[in-house]
Amino acid sequence: MPVALALLPDFLLILLGQALRRWLHLGDHFWTGLEKLVYFVLFPALLFNALARADLAWTTAAPLVATAAGAMIVGMLLGGLARWLFPPSMLSPVSFASQFQCAFRFNSYIGLAVAAKLHGGAGIAAMGLVTGAMVPLANFAAVGMLARHGGVSLWRELAKNPLVLATLAGLLWNMLGLGLPAPLAQFLGRLAEAAIALGLLAVGAALRLRGAPGGGHGTAAWFLAVKLLAVPLAAIGIARFFGLSGPYFDIALAFAALPTASSAYILAQRMGGDGASVAWLISAGTLAAMLTLPLWLGLVRG
Repeated sequence: MPVALALLPDFLLILLGQALRRWLHLGDHFWTGLEKLVYFVLFPALLFNALARADLAWTTAAPLVATAAGAMIVGMLLGGLARWLFPPSMLSPVSFASQFQCAFRFNSYIGLAVAAKLHGGAGIAAMGLVTGAMVPLANFAAVGMLARHGGVSLWRELAKNPLVLATLAGLLWNMLGLGLPAPLAQFLGRLAEAAIALGLLAVGAALRLRGAPGGGHGTAAWFLAVKLLAVPLAAIGIARFFGLSGPYFDIALAFAALPTASSAYILAQRMGGDGASVAWLISAGTLAAMLTLPLWLGLVRG
């Protein structure tokens, strides 16, 4: 399958990250530092560079963002059903509130890597626009469900989120029609080149599948099925309703089919939730997405 082969190098980078963590024994401080470098420097540079230089079709970008939002809301609704499908004796309220976010949150690193492989710089710009727009919605839902267990300020989190800030800065630069001086463009380009490879290595290094999630494997299967099957299916229906086609259709589907990001684990830990279960779901979802993501894209691209 052409799509699967195209995405294989990116998935191999994820597996390499896990292997390097096991074999080289670099220590948690190394991988924590790498994650911070990617999150605060490299990926913001990638987003800004792509959005500032992109030729965005705003009449199509609006339906693209609406499609992503609609698919995420479907994930939230289906994820919320777990509260009634699995009794509190099986899935505690704290564990539910923590795992709930795994039904709709997304891994921007994988998303941008897939977008670059599918449509180059234009794909990165479209995926950057979608992820930047969806971060507030994802955080509203996740923080709101966990709010009773901690005191994280949603607005403070959004105001200092480097991906959101880079997205807004890139869009503003684009709308003002400002060009990038050659030295600055080359500087940002060098950072962008490093972003995807190092970001995927960091994703792989964070994989953890020890133990079992809260509520057992039945609840885990529900959240994984919602994120990797139901949400992409919803995205296809919504995208067709809005008449999306070509690269924007691909980006909408790829976004919907992404596994959950490690930020879900960080949020659960900071707010006194069930971090271990979230880590398990993130890891299982990332590995499963190596199969489901190419299948979804291959299905619609022929």
